Amino acid sequence: MTLGGYRAILIAGPTASGKSALAMTLAAKLNGVVVNADSMQVYRDLRVITARPTVEEEAQCSHVMFGHVDATVNYSVARWLDDVRQAVAGIEADGRLPIIVGGTGLYFRALLEGLSDIPAVPDALRAELRGWAEGRLPAEIHDRLAAVDPATAATLKPGDPQRNLRALEVFMATGKSMIELRAARSGQVFGVDEYRAVFLAPDRDVLRQRIDARFDLMLAGGALDEVRALMERGLDPALPAMRAHGVPALMRHLRGEISLAEAAVIGKADTRHYAKRQHTWFRHQAPSFMWVRPEEAEGVILAGGGVSS
Repeated sequence: MTLGGYRAILIAGPTASGKSALAMTLAAKLNGVVVNADSMQVYRDLRVITARPTVEEEAQCSHVMFGHVDATVNYSVARWLDDVRQAVAGIEADGRLPIIVGGTGLYFRALLEGLSDIPAVPDALRAELRGWAEGRLPAEIHDRLAAVDPATAATLKPGDPQRNLRALEVFMATGKSMIELRAARSGQVFGVDEYRAVFLAPDRDVLRQRIDARFDLMLAGGALDEVRALMERGLDPALPAMRAHGVPALMRHLRGEISLAEAAVIGKADTRHYAKRQHTWFRHQAPSFMWVRPEEAEGVILAGGGVSS
């Protein structure tokens, strides 16, 4: 199925902007399937604290790639791209329309541009270079990169040793600059004329109020129990699932370090800061997305083309 010749609808936006509700409305009208593009809603352990669609919502229309990953997994953009490619193929084979929704910008970039083919750096070379870099000033690392890969060095700050060292490792392993390797992207799922994309941009004050209210609803809906169960698994705190917005603060409360009210204040603030970063990223990195007010988005998406199969 297509919408005015498009193979998919893409809905992005900051957290709590109404993306999920819009996706479900469109899925019902267009024989669509809602596909997840949120890096935290992939985790099955985190339904409540990530505001993943409820069981009742999932029963109203088809949802895929929600809660399909265990919290022990460090789920990558590359794995998501493989999964979404398979999901889209299955949806299209059934004659349905993929409606891809989320707020993770890197997922959408991979979907539309593919991924850079940057080979793995051999362990021995990485160990050698990191041994050399240990104790050196950041400017020295940048200078060594500039000597072999001036184009990449010119794009990096001398005071950022991690990025400079990573670029140096890649060049020494491949003989190619990061700029060259990133330019050779492949694996995109949709071409430039095959999708309709919107970014939901609610009023900032309204969004802040919605974020705060939703966090309170998540607490009332069992978020603390969900975080407690996750905490009891004893997982590596560096795993992505352990760093979902609200999780670290609620874990601090469960350890007796702060009150629940303090944890809620921290969780809300973290979520608001994330929403601001989402605005900034999509404004500068996703030019193909049309910015619309949430209440106008359905009309914008449906305008200009009928549905055909």
